[in-house]
Amino acid sequence: MDDRRHRRRRAWAVALSGAIALAGVGLYWFQPWKLWQDETVREALPGTAPAADEPSDATAPPPSPRTVAEGRLISHEHETSGTVRLIRLPDGSHTIRLENLDTSNGPDLRVWLTDARVEPGRAGWHVFDDGAHVSLGKLKGNKGDQNYPVPPTVDPADFSSLAIWCDRFDVSFGAAELTEPA
Repeated sequence: MDDRRHRRRRAWAVALSGAIALAGVGLYWFQPWKLWQDETVREALPGTAPAADEPSDATAPPPSPRTVAEGRLISHEHETSGTVRLIRLPDGSHTIRLENLDTSNGPDLRVWLTDARVEPGRAGWHVFDDGAHVSLGKLKGNKGDQNYPVPPTVDPADFSSLAIWCDRFDVSFGAAELTEPA
């Protein structure tokens, strides 16, 4: 009888250890606490002042950033809103600007330029990694105004949309179709 009791206790100890390990892995993978943590970022638009080493022409107004494409974020996996602007800076470079972004926080969120068409609802959750896409980096915060430089080797004209992409679960939190401003 003692041998049987010992084996049962040992089985329970192994099962409990396994359950604790599985719970730890699950918590790491899903990071549910991020659903209650907001990260707000308030960045100014870059390139609005001439560089110190540039000669200034007092008669000409300084060049200003120009919006070449824009769109409104729609929700996918998580409620998402805000405006996306593709901006050409005075030095000729491009940046993506997220304005009034409001989405859920999550694990491994990225900002992607893509060639995918933005589909509303569940149909649009998984389309952005099917074609061409380029990551502009990790999402800096789930709320606020943020800038993401477009690498000089990337032609923004090759992309028609932007996605807030969860790399861990391969799903879009929200996306915007980029079109010429009206």
